[in-house]
Amino acid sequence: MARIEVLKTYKIAIGGQFPRTESGRYYPLTAKNGTPLANVSLSSRKDFRNAVVAARGAFGGWSGRAAFNRGQILYRIAEIMEGRKAQFIDELMLQGSSRVAAEKEVTTSIDRLVYYSGWCDKYQQSFGTVNPVASSHFNFSVPEPTGVVAIVAPEETGLLGLVSVVAPCIAGGNTCVVLASEKRPLSSITFAEVLATSDVPGGVVNILTGTTKELLSHFASHMDVNALIYCRHDDAEKTMIVQQGAGNVKRTMVWAKDWTKEENENPYLLLDLQEIKTTWHPIENIGSSGAKY
Repeated sequence: MARIEVLKTYKIAIGGQFPRTESGRYYPLTAKNGTPLANVSLSSRKDFRNAVVAARGAFGGWSGRAAFNRGQILYRIAEIMEGRKAQFIDELMLQGSSRVAAEKEVTTSIDRLVYYSGWCDKYQQSFGTVNPVASSHFNFSVPEPTGVVAIVAPEETGLLGLVSVVAPCIAGGNTCVVLASEKRPLSSITFAEVLATSDVPGGVVNILTGTTKELLSHFASHMDVNALIYCRHDDAEKTMIVQQGAGNVKRTMVWAKDWTKEENENPYLLLDLQEIKTTWHPIENIGSSGAKY
């Protein structure tokens, strides 16, 4: 008898787990020639809310980690991806990429993680300052993570675009909820499996599959989301996220970039997801008697 292939079930990723969508819905994904590839979860508003709860729960521990340790963890993600290159390449090819393009996308994604791992313990020195003041105080401005970030990943790249946005987000201590590419979602879930087998705590990165038509308004209006990154090209959607994000003064950004270009990996993307905290501290003067005044 001919062997029946065991096909992979592509679920969503919330809180370090891989649940099915609570709605039980899916959409069929097919290759260019019409061959069925998978039934992909059609995430609901409830899935998104669960993901935000997981991201908020993980934020304190992740943002409180030593910056050097976050760098080690991002490097570990790259290590695991290096060992699974063939799987990622196969998935990208199933979704329409040529072998050459798929290999380049996977290797660039790995290199991008290594790049941001190096910035984890350096951006605070680069973007922090000691400010001159006209009183006997020290005045420091330092970047701190914004919080929970909702990300609408690029549509045209299933892996590189997602990695290019998630990496600077978590390198700076934020947690995130990501809506993967609708047309090329397979490698995003495999990337979530890499995260689950690395040292990334559950809830730091949560990945949903589905449509912007159903989920974007919830991404923009949720009151416990601190920032929203939109990486697509629909002008009506761009206007909507700005309007709905105003409800809690959410920071909304459009990162519609060509992620294959090296100039689009830079620490300023990391800075976009930081708040600048300024601290004043009095200078203690010590007199000849040893008294402080």
